[in-house]
Parts: sequence; structure tokens; C-alpha cells
Amino acid sequence: MNPMLRNILAALAGLVFGSAVNMGIIMLSSSVIPPPEGVDVTNMESIKAAMHLFEPKHFLFPFLAHALGTFAGAWLAAFIAASYKMRFALGIGIFFLIGGITNVFMLPAPPWFSALDLIAAYIPMAWLGGKVATGKK
Repeated sequence: MNPMLRNILAALAGLVFGSAVNMGIIMLSSSVIPPPEGVDVTNMESIKAAMHLFEPKHFLFPFLAHALGTFAGAWLAAFIAASYKMRFALGIGIFFLIGGITNVFMLPAPPWFSALDLIAAYIPMAWLGGKVATGKK
């Protein structure tokens, strides 16, 4: 396969797969840790209206969704890429970090969660996904 086509496919596959992992974890979250009464975790307006009801335990799955979604997308992008594997992994991390920053402005989450999420869930997990995919120590 043409290396440029393979790299484009790597980026697209990483974005789609990472997003799917993220959404899968979010969908699973309410069955493991039920949200506050009446909150639909798939609806941004519902979350905004009830954010004051959320306890620290309710932020575990969103963090895992962001971290594992980024890791999975970065891993797949680096695994598929013909060249610049770590750059593709980190590119996925940057893309999801931009989404995380956007989310911070859209949802009134506690500052501790916003900081933890932006610092630990995106670039470090993308780097780790790239390292795992390339097998380099």
C-alpha cells in the first residue's frame, strides 16, 4: 500500500477507533456508577444542569473514557502508520486534547477534574499508546 495512503488511513482509523472507545466507556459508565437521578450522560444539557449533583466517583469513567480512548486511537494510528509512528500517535493525542479543552469550556466541571483530565488523559496516553505500538522502550 502507498505509504501516504497508509498514513492517512492510520490517522482516520485512530480518530474513529479512539472516539468509539471513548463513547463505549461513557455508555457503560452509567451501568457501573449510576449518574445522579434524572441525568442523561449522553446529553450535554442534562449534564450541565445537574453538574452540581455529581460526586468525585462520577468523574472516574469520563476520565477513563478520555484516557483510554486517546490511548487506543494513538496505539492504532501508530500501529498502522507507515512512517512517523510516534508523530501520528501524538497527533491523535493533540486532536483529543483539543476536544478536552473544548469540553472544559462547555461543561462546568470541578477545576480538579479539568486539570487532571487535560494534564493526564491526552498527551501522556497518546505517548504511551505510541510506545506500545512501536515496541520501543
